[in-house]
Amino acid sequence: MQNVQSMKAVVQTQFGSPEVLTVQTVPVPAIGPRDVRVRVLASPVTSGDRRLRSADFPGISMVPGRLLMGITRPRHAIPGTMFAGRVEAIGAEVTRFAVGDDVFGSCDGGAHAEYLSVSEGGPIAAMPEGMDHAEAAAVPYGAVTALMVLRDAGGVAPGERVLIVGAAGEVGRFAVQMARHLGARVTAVCAADDFDLVRSLGAEEVIDYRAEDFTESDRRWDVVFDTADATRYGRCKRVLSEGGRFLSIHLTVRTLLAVLATSLFGRRKAKLVFAMGGAEGMAAVRALLVSGALRPVVGRRLPLGRIAEAHETRGVPRGSAVVTMAEAVALRRAA
Repeated sequence: MQNVQSMKAVVQTQFGSPEVLTVQTVPVPAIGPRDVRVRVLASPVTSGDRRLRSADFPGISMVPGRLLMGITRPRHAIPGTMFAGRVEAIGAEVTRFAVGDDVFGSCDGGAHAEYLSVSEGGPIAAMPEGMDHAEAAAVPYGAVTALMVLRDAGGVAPGERVLIVGAAGEVGRFAVQMARHLGARVTAVCAADDFDLVRSLGAEEVIDYRAEDFTESDRRWDVVFDTADATRYGRCKRVLSEGGRFLSIHLTVRTLLAVLATSLFGRRKAKLVFAMGGAEGMAAVRALLVSGALRPVVGRRLPLGRIAEAHETRGVPRGSAVVTMAEAVALRRAA
């Protein structure tokens, strides 16, 4: 093990466009007795990372968003919340991992860097065999969310009809697979260009949102999961079966009111889910990857120095944008 003192990392000192992101040399994070230091080899730029970069907290989420993530500037100077890499050092009390283990997981920040320190008891797990680091890094954000929303909050059961809004997005792609794994019959709402993709992930039916409004359909679904903040309970109520559930991960006044109202009246329910990853969720997701029930879709692989480009979303391939650290490591060693 090398005694590394400095590393390359993305640094953000203000909220704004992708140009606020710069690559700098900073100290390697220290580790405590229950921490592991990971040499990060891949880290995705998620839609959540893009929101954090620009402080794009819509509606009533602005207040908690700013309080949690920074009022005038980012709370975490080094962004990035998902990672995959190799354990480079461990604290004296660590028992779950050893130096050299390949791992993947999530963190509050700091993943867009060559090295990251995380607690061994946090949302981190051993990488499944046969996956590369970019693929593994692309898993936690969408997969853990889909697990907590559909299995835990939604209680999806075999044979139920599940509609996924935004099925080709980061959460949507895993939601289609998760619903299918739980035995549901899946309808995917996305652009027509993505029909082949979502069908390959397990969707039985597809709806082009630009050509058809599913809320006007004569069909009924037991679960509607809005991954894209594209609809609301009031519009979806008529297409929910008796006892149906509307699930959202987006904090809005309308959703909060719907949650309150449906908790008191009627059999149809609206649920707002805050998906906070933990060790148990990561372990469950890892098992699903090993079984083949889930697979990531990587659209772009970019070196750390092109972090601003990784934050762009227009005209890019469908799939996760993953930043790789190999080039940055090589540059630092050559310096």
